[in-house]
Amino acid sequence: MITLELFLNAVVAGLMLGGFYAAVALGLSITFGQLDIVNIAHPTFVILGSFVAYILNQNFGIDPVLIGVVFMPVFYYIGTTLYRVYYVSFERTGQESLSGLAFFFGLMFIIEVLLILTFGVDYRLVSAPYIGKTMHIGFLDLPYRMLVPALAATVMTGAVVLYMSKTFMGKAILAVSQDRLALQLMGADPIKVKRIALGIAIATASLAGALLIIIQPVEPSVGRLYIGRIFAIVVLGGMGSISGTFVAAILIGVVESFIATFYGPSWAPAVGFGILLLTLAFRPQGIFGRA
Repeated sequence: MITLELFLNAVVAGLMLGGFYAAVALGLSITFGQLDIVNIAHPTFVILGSFVAYILNQNFGIDPVLIGVVFMPVFYYIGTTLYRVYYVSFERTGQESLSGLAFFFGLMFIIEVLLILTFGVDYRLVSAPYIGKTMHIGFLDLPYRMLVPALAATVMTGAVVLYMSKTFMGKAILAVSQDRLALQLMGADPIKVKRIALGIAIATASLAGALLIIIQPVEPSVGRLYIGRIFAIVVLGGMGSISGTFVAAILIGVVESFIATFYGPSWAPAVGFGILLLTLAFRPQGIFGRA
């Protein structure tokens, strides 16, 4: 029987889950939506961020969120280096469509195998004072292991939106896939713009990975579970729309929460793919896409 208490708790849980999904999908929204780079390896970088958080948390007791923020510049450098390789190997020769996809697909498995060789296939988790505690507001339950990642993801998304809308480089990133010639006439180098954009996208994976390991234990192959879900979020939100990605993530999080609460958690993973198919069929430009 559906009660008001159960209904509202499902909504709140979905909002927090959706906030986390936004953090995971943010980087892909930049690479896939704005750069036309199908970085299928993005969830694996998220898992890499999880294991960085795990190592430092276990050895030094540092808060996972702080670790994710501190390592964002390191992941940014990884992203810019990755684009240099991608550009020289594929984009410059016009082979980025299929060969580029194969490149990221191979990169995904290389990172995953290296993590397995280093950490094995056992699940790893972190510790923090707030993990395991719950805030109670009336009959609403807000577990901190979900609330903290949702708030951190919202702040990161807001920061990226501000950067994209208020800075010259941010506006250049938004324009690079729309009108490359006009961008060059404005004095911007499209190659440099894409390099910075991919750096930002991979940097978001550092914090997203730290948030993931707060929510649940991780092992190297967990990232595969998020590939279809985050592509669905990016497409649903509208290609290249950061705010649309956030709204779509919240929507999918709430729908998944309802499905898990009232029909069982085994049905929840199918939500992302179902919404993706419906979006492609009836509104392929997404919620915030251009008609």
